[in-house]
Amino acid sequence: MLLTPGAVPYAAWQAIYEGAVPVLDPACRPAIAESAASVTRILARHEPVYGINTGFGKLASVKIGDADLATLQRNIVLSHAAGVGDPMPVPVARLMMALKLASLARGASGVAPATVELIEAMLAKGLVPVVPAQGSVGASGDLAPLAHMTAAMIGVGDIFVGDRRMAAADALAEAGLAPLTLGPKEGLALLNGTQFSTAYALAALFEAERLYRAALVTGILSTEAAKGSDAPFDHRIHALRGHRGQIETADALRRVMEDSPIRASHREGDTRVQDPYCLRCQPQVMGAVLTVLRQAGDTLVTEANGVSDNPLIFPETDEALSGGNFHAEPVAFAADMIALALCEIGSLAERRIAMLVDPALSGLPAFLTPKPGLNSGFMIPQVTAAALVSENKQRAMPASVDSIPTSANQEDHVSMAAHGARRLIEMAANVDAVLGIELLAGAQGCDFHAPILSSEPVEHVRRLLREQVPMLTDDRHMAPDMAIATELVRSKRLLMAVGELPGVVV
Repeated sequence: MLLTPGAVPYAAWQAIYEGAVPVLDPACRPAIAESAASVTRILARHEPVYGINTGFGKLASVKIGDADLATLQRNIVLSHAAGVGDPMPVPVARLMMALKLASLARGASGVAPATVELIEAMLAKGLVPVVPAQGSVGASGDLAPLAHMTAAMIGVGDIFVGDRRMAAADALAEAGLAPLTLGPKEGLALLNGTQFSTAYALAALFEAERLYRAALVTGILSTEAAKGSDAPFDHRIHALRGHRGQIETADALRRVMEDSPIRASHREGDTRVQDPYCLRCQPQVMGAVLTVLRQAGDTLVTEANGVSDNPLIFPETDEALSGGNFHAEPVAFAADMIALALCEIGSLAERRIAMLVDPALSGLPAFLTPKPGLNSGFMIPQVTAAALVSENKQRAMPASVDSIPTSANQEDHVSMAAHGARRLIEMAANVDAVLGIELLAGAQGCDFHAPILSSEPVEHVRRLLREQVPMLTDDRHMAPDMAIATELVRSKRLLMAVGELPGVVV
C-alpha cells in the first residue's frame, strides 16, 4: 500500500487497518533528508530551540549542552513510557505506526531518514510494539503510548511478532534490524502527535461504517418480520427534506426490500395506518448516523494526513516554530460523534427487537416462540440487547468536554481524545451483539410467514444464517446461536448478500 504523505485516502487507511503493508512514496524522501539537515543548521546557531536543545514541557527554559543532546532524546522516551493497562490491539497499533510514518514523511519533524526507514521496516516485517493503552490525555500529543512505540524502536520494552511477545532488542535482532540511536529532536518528534488517538478513532470509524450497513440489513429483516410498510422509504419523502445521508439510506432500504412477496401479501387490507418509529424512521435515524460518520471521517482523514508534531521544522528558512498541532481536539470531537452514532445504531435495533417479541406490536407469537409459556423464546436475548444498549449510552458521555491540567499547569487544557477514541472499539462490539440478536429475531419472525418469502437479498441473508442456526421451535442454549449470528454480522458475507450500500466514502 503506497503512502503518499499528505494525500492518503480513507480506503488506504482502512486497508492498512485490515493488514495491508504501507510503503512510503519515494518522492517524499528528499523532504525528510532536508528536514533533518535543517535541524543540524539550527543547532549550529547555538540558540535555545524547544525540544532540540532545551528541556520539555514545564522544563523548556532549561538549556541542554551539545554533549547531552542524544541523552536528552533517549531520556524523554524512557521517562514518558509510563502507560498502563492492556496492550493496544495489534491492528490498531499497526495503524498508529503507519500514521506516524506518514506524518514524519511530510518533512516537518526533523527526523533522520533512518528513523523513518526503521518504522517502515518494522511494518514490513510484522514487528508491532507492545503499547499499554492507557495514559494519554490527548495533549501534548499521545505522549505515553507513542513513547512505548519509540522505546521498542530503541530496543527497550516488548514487541509482538505474530503470536509471540518478545523483548524489543531480541525481536529487532531476529528481524535483522538495529535499534535506533536517536538524534536531536527525534525523540520528541516520535512522541509528539495524535497518532494513538487517531488510530483508535479511525479503527472505530471503520467498524461503525460496517455496523451502519449491517443495521440496514437487519432492519429490513425486522421490517419484513413485522410485515411493515415500505412506503416510509419512498424517495419523494426524503427528497423533500434534502439530507443526503437520509436519501441514500432510504433508497438502499427500498432496494433491499424491493419485490418482496411478504410486502405484497399485506399491501391490501392491512388495518395498520403507520408503523412504529423503529421501522418507519429508519431512513431519518440511520441517515443521520451516516452523515455524522462522514463528518467524523472528513476530520480523521485530514488529521491522518496532517502533521501534529511540535515544534515544526521549516527547512526553507531553517525555523523551528512552536505551536499546538499536538492538541487532539478535532479527534476528540470526531470520537464523540462516532460514539453517538454507535449508540443510535444499537438503540434503534434494540427497539426493533423489542417490537418483534411483543405480539401486540408485531402480530407474531409472544417472544417469537411457537409455544409461549412452555418456552421463553427470545425473551432474554432482548434483555441482553437492552443491557448492551444502556451500557453504550453510559459510555457515550462526550469525552471532549473534559479537561485536566498537566505538567505543572504548563499544559493546562487537554482534549481527552485518547479515552474518547479508545472506548469506541468496545462500544462497536456491543452493537455487533445487538445486531446479531436482531438478525436471529428477524429471521425467526420471517419464518412464521412461510411459505411466503421476502426479497431475494433478504432471503440470501436468511439462508446464510439458517445454514448454521435452525429456526427456534423449542428453547435451547441461546448463547451459541447468538455467537454465530454476531460473527455473521461481523463478516463480509452479510453485506455481500445484499449488494452495495452507502458508506462513509462514496
